[in-house]
Amino acid sequence: MTDVVLFHHAQGLTTGVVAFADELRAAGHTVHTPDLFDGRTFDSIEEGVGYAKQVGFGEIVERGVRAARQLPEAVVYGGLSLGVLPAQMLAQTRPGALGALLLHGCVPVAEFGTAWPDGVPVQVHAAADDPFFAEDAEAAHELVACSATAELFLYAGDQHLFTDRSLPAYAPEATGLLTRRVIDFLDTLPAVA
Repeated sequence: MTDVVLFHHAQGLTTGVVAFADELRAAGHTVHTPDLFDGRTFDSIEEGVGYAKQVGFGEIVERGVRAARQLPEAVVYGGLSLGVLPAQMLAQTRPGALGALLLHGCVPVAEFGTAWPDGVPVQVHAAADDPFFAEDAEAAHELVACSATAELFLYAGDQHLFTDRSLPAYAPEATGLLTRRVIDFLDTLPAVA
């Protein structure tokens, strides 16, 4: 069993994000889903990004940091799109990280002022033709190039948040494959007492 903190995407802590977390829970893992938007959800990515801009991306990341302080250090940090910001920052900078799951996004490693930590495995998952991920693809390839424990998985399609079953972008087949890969990843990590 692995502890995972999963940060939601720009549309908020939707029922689809919770359903994805529940899949990981059903596989025996403990998954925490902090709400970085104080209960708000949005009908579109653009509305959610607008809210994040209003609050400030730095504040969104800080909310993630505050949520992580309530958890043990030995966790896997996961994020979906916007949630990749706090997840990747914590995986790179908080001692004790077991791994990282970056879904639908990736930030340049240099953004957080430190190299990717040795021995911290990471998976990046995205749709191959996702126009939002096109901006992050270079960062994902650089992460894979600089870390022997990094993997990049691309899925057929162009939908950004294809893992969220509450959204029209949901792609069940790709989500099923991604979920199996994520569970396999979590199952290979060392158990923490």
